[in-house]
Order: sequence, then structure tokens, then C-alpha cells
Amino acid sequence: MTALIAPGHPSSSWAYSEDIPGSRCGPDDGPGWPRPYAVLQEEEIWRELRFLAKPQSTQFDAVKGWRADSVNFQPSPTTKTQDRYVVTQLEINGKLWSLSGVFDGHLGDVTVDHVSKHLPIIVGEFLQHAFDNDWSRLSDPAFISDCFSRSILAFDEAIAGDVLDLFGGVEGLSHYTDRQIRDIINDPKNYRKARLNMYGSTALVALVDDTHQNLWVANLGDCQAILVSPKGTDGWDIQNLTEAHNGDNEAEVERVRREHANEPECVIDRRVLGALHPFRSLGDTPFKQPPEFTRRILYNLLPGFHDTSPWEEFLVRNRTPPYISAQPEITHVYIGSRSTVESSSSSSSSPSLPRFLILSSDGFTDLCSTEGQERIISDWAYSVVNMQSANDEGGSSIDRSNINNILPMSPAVASFSQSPLSSSPTSSPSTPGYESRNMALRLLRRALGGDDRASVSRVLTLDMDIAWIDDTSIVVQTL
Repeated sequence: MTALIAPGHPSSSWAYSEDIPGSRCGPDDGPGWPRPYAVLQEEEIWRELRFLAKPQSTQFDAVKGWRADSVNFQPSPTTKTQDRYVVTQLEINGKLWSLSGVFDGHLGDVTVDHVSKHLPIIVGEFLQHAFDNDWSRLSDPAFISDCFSRSILAFDEAIAGDVLDLFGGVEGLSHYTDRQIRDIINDPKNYRKARLNMYGSTALVALVDDTHQNLWVANLGDCQAILVSPKGTDGWDIQNLTEAHNGDNEAEVERVRREHANEPECVIDRRVLGALHPFRSLGDTPFKQPPEFTRRILYNLLPGFHDTSPWEEFLVRNRTPPYISAQPEITHVYIGSRSTVESSSSSSSSPSLPRFLILSSDGFTDLCSTEGQERIISDWAYSVVNMQSANDEGGSSIDRSNINNILPMSPAVASFSQSPLSSSPTSSPSTPGYESRNMALRLLRRALGGDDRASVSRVLTLDMDIAWIDDTSIVVQTL
């Protein structure tokens, strides 16, 4: 159990593997099903969610209600999450663009840490350089799409390039002994650069321009971007802006097979070279460079490998790299118009409602697999915009297009701050009891079971030695 649940909790029950959402739990995942869990009260659920997901909020424009709420959730106390997210602003020639992103690391967290911290800087530098060269091009969405794509490709190329430059490229490795390579790459100033090549990360990054007219989404891997817009008086249009770049996507499998037409083992069991499920990512250099890179450089990194056989299983299939692509899929959406919600039975119009952009790692998709993502998101959006506010006693007197009128940010969070929301169980007049004001945390709660306390409690408090659900990061941004 997690740190906030005391041993011997007075309300306990038993869970079966099929009760746990997602794909991590099965009857063979450890002995002892059913397993105990604690049934939490409402205030305990919200307190535990805050403790585990560490919600954060970022205010872009309080007057217009443009903000982003974020969570990173893993309930297993023995598992360190490899998900990351970022919410920030880029200053381009004195004007602010918003950038938000979700990153799902694999094999380790070194590369995903690097991506989440440094990719936004590179994107900003590319946009500023574009402005410096021809400011008029920043009004061209197609040009921004290309600039966005090039910045991500350049970022990925630098991961391997910074190391290869030490030796004059892959060809230059033949001029060095293993001992010489070992001395060079284990030097402190080179060691971290080299380690970045051992791991990988998916990337989903959203960019909104300073005029708030345009949205761009760049996708590499299997995170997901969803645009949620009001439709009619009580419905929601849920638009998936991305496709998963993994072995479940037949088009991605065929792309790799087409690029390596004479290599039947380029994809095995829907995994690249029989090893990786993502078909596009940042890092993952052993799948992008010739085997010499891994054998001469990564094998010589300290502390070294006691067993290189798992690497050799796919390296022997590496004949014509790259097999994994760093080419992002860019989607542009015009978001400038904010039409009112027209009543189906009257010519009068209702006040406009907020639009939401949801960025999430594939852990969120897993959590939605039982009920269905569209239903969960629709229920969540409806519940958010229909919450009773302290300033809305009559139920319709406030401007609900501004999320801050419905879910005011915590007083502990300053404008454009990335400080976590208070995890103390202090009630607010606009959010009854212990409920959260954080849009992403409320969406996570809905995916875990919503008002079904037993379902939510099972995920929060299951007594198990390994992770029983995948890491889950969510960013909800109002547009």
C-alpha cells in the first residue's frame, strides 16, 4: 500500500486480476489472487490521488481562462515512473507561445529526463531563428509545421551525433582501441552524452502561437492527443489528433517492412527487430545506428555489461539502419474561432464552453479500455463544465468559457507557476469537500472508476510487489 494508507485499514476487500484496468495485471502476474486492497472514503481518495499524482497547474492567461493542469501517476510504491510532462512558455521575439508535452520513457529514465528538459529549448531556438531570418514566415502554419518537425529531428540527431563527433563518425571508430574508446566516453564530460543513447522516449508536444489562433501537435510514438469541443447544448465532439506509432498500427509495420524490403526480421511479433514496440521515438540509438555504435561505444560504458546477449539478439538483425524513425507526425488545427453553443430548440445561443486539449501517455488509454475513452472523456467534460461554483448560485450566471470560473486554481499556485497544488485536505467553497480543482486529476479519477469508490480504491491501494498499472501522465490544456 502507499504511504498514506495505514496498515490494518478498517475497510478492506479483495481484488481479482480482471478488476484492475489496463494490460499490466493478469492471473499469472504473481501468486495470490485475489489480493487485498483498502476501500477508501472520498476524502482519502482525493488525498491519495494528490499524493500519488502530484497535480500541477500552469496559468497562461487568467482573464481568458487559458491554463494547463497536469499529473504523473504510478500507484506502485516500488516503481519509479518513466513518464514525464512539460508545460511552459516560449518567448519568440518578445511574444509568448505555449508548449506542453508528454513523454513516455523506456528501458530507463535518462533519455526521457533529457527530452523533457531540453526539447522545449530546441523548439524555441528553431522558432526564434526562423523569426530572425524571415519574421513573415511565422504567420504561415505550414512553415511552422516544418520548423517544428526539423527542430525535433535535429534534437534526436544530436543524441548520437554528439558522441560520434568524438571519433569522427562511425567510420572513425576503427581507428580506436576499446581501451581508448572506454577512456573517452567514460570521461565525465562525455559520459552523460553517451548514456543518452542507451534509452529512448516517445514524444507528444503541443504548440500554440502567441495569437492563440493555431495549434500544432507533434507526435512520435504512442502517446495520444485529443481535442474536446462542445457540440450542441450537452454533447462533446471528441477528436483524436494522433495515431499510435507502434506495432499495433498496421501502417507503421508496413512502413518499416517497406523500408527494409529484403529483411524479414526487421519486424518480429510486431516489434522492431523483435525488441521494441514503439516504431518512432527519440533516442534508441542501437536501432538507428550500425551495430558498431552499440558494440564499440555502449558496451564500453561503465559499469559495463555482464551479459550482452539480450542486445545481440536484435543487433544481429541490424543490417540497414535506421529502423526506428524520429520523424514526427505534425497536425495543425486552427483554433481561432470560438463559436457559441447553439440551442437545438431555440434561435438564442447559450454561453460558450471551454475547449480542452488532452495529452496523455498510453497508460491513460489502458485505464480507459474497459469503459471506452469517448464515454470517459464525455462524462468528465460534462461534469467539469456543470460544476456548481461559489459565484454561480443560480447555475447560469457565470461565463463558463473560462475554466477559472468553474474550477478556480488553488491559491497556492501563482500565475504561470509549475508548483504543485496543495496536497492538504482543505475544502473550498467552489469544490465541495476534498474534490480537486485540477482538470487532469479529475480526468484521472474518472478513468480509474469515477464515483465507484471500490474501483478507484483498488487501483490506489492494491497490495502487490510490482506495478499493477502502466505509468500515466496527463496534461489538460484549455484552448
